[in-house]
Amino acid sequence: MNKPPTTPQARRASRGFSLAEVMVTLAVLATLLTLAIAGWSAVATSMKLTALTNTMLTQLHTARSEAIKRNARVAMCKSADGVTCTGSGGWEQGWLVFHDANNSGTREPQETLIYQIAALPAGFRVSGNLSVAKYVSFAGNGGTLLASGAFQAGTLTLCKVTDAAVAEARQIVINAVGRPRVKKTTVDFCA
Repeated sequence: MNKPPTTPQARRASRGFSLAEVMVTLAVLATLLTLAIAGWSAVATSMKLTALTNTMLTQLHTARSEAIKRNARVAMCKSADGVTCTGSGGWEQGWLVFHDANNSGTREPQETLIYQIAALPAGFRVSGNLSVAKYVSFAGNGGTLLASGAFQAGTLTLCKVTDAAVAEARQIVINAVGRPRVKKTTVDFCA
């Protein structure tokens, strides 16, 4: 039977790792951890962006189905105070879904409030192109109409504010028939 070496030099060699080995191992772990955190941050932002897009998409579907159910105009407008529509700022400040009895695209005190959505988390932006910059209005047949009576189609773009030249984004494209759909894209700048 072989015995392990009993000399002091042999026992010292088998005790553990050298300082250099530990430092190299820690450096490799730190590098891998840094890469993992950066990757996870991008994944977390993408997941949050998807969740916020789905919230807005659900409210658009709700507004459309309420218009069909009521056979009357139902609008969704951006709102800073949760009571009235606003013409300034972006959709990230929150929005209202309401029965638009006078077809104005703006909520009057006597018009029924159906849903109120609070502001989005800080750092996220939602902008609409010209025809959906302030409101989206659904007629009783489910189609979208401007207050003037012209058909309304447009795109709402959701993104996370970043210093990067290109940012991941989601677009909700609303066609003239009133059907919204989501498109994953990138934007040149999200401010």
